[in-house]
Amino acid sequence: MNDLVLIRHVETDLAGTFCGHSDPDLNAAGEQGLRALLEQAAPLGIERIYSSDLRRASRTAMAIGNRIGTPVEFRSGLREIHFGLWEGLRWEQIQQQYPHEAQLWVREFPMRRAPAGEEYRDFTARVDAEFRGVVGRRTGGAQAIVTHRGVMQYVLTRLCGFSEDDARKQTENYGAIVIASQSNLREIDCTGIGA
Repeated sequence: MNDLVLIRHVETDLAGTFCGHSDPDLNAAGEQGLRALLEQAAPLGIERIYSSDLRRASRTAMAIGNRIGTPVEFRSGLREIHFGLWEGLRWEQIQQQYPHEAQLWVREFPMRRAPAGEEYRDFTARVDAEFRGVVGRRTGGAQAIVTHRGVMQYVLTRLCGFSEDDARKQTENYGAIVIASQSNLREIDCTGIGA
């Protein structure tokens, strides 16, 4: 078995907001969800865990690693996209506080970033670089990546052949687990990203 196991972190108090590089801890629902996630992850044959270094992902990853006796490597390149001035805001707040920018973002995403936020092409370039390194490290067992919804959606559509709709559905729940066979992963080619 040589699978890539993508795991979304469990819930925080910033659920429902634009939470990119913000660094909240897990909330009570997240702690409860973590217990269920550990039972789901335990039988997957995970031999290596890579994680975003943000607290919500790193705490999720460490709990999995402790449960199955597997080390965790923290990678800042696995962070969610940075939403700049929109960090921690709900969409309704963004529409009220930044009405013009919100309209442009809806029309032009991914080519338009949030005010003072990360460019989408920079986000995808760093995620591609991380996955190139992880996918290239073959092991006898599965490799897990504990990260964020935006990262997972990008990887599922870019590398795993998921439609955008399927990627959204597969990642909508905190603690979601999506498994892809590494032998079926598409080659990562950063040329043309953001073009």
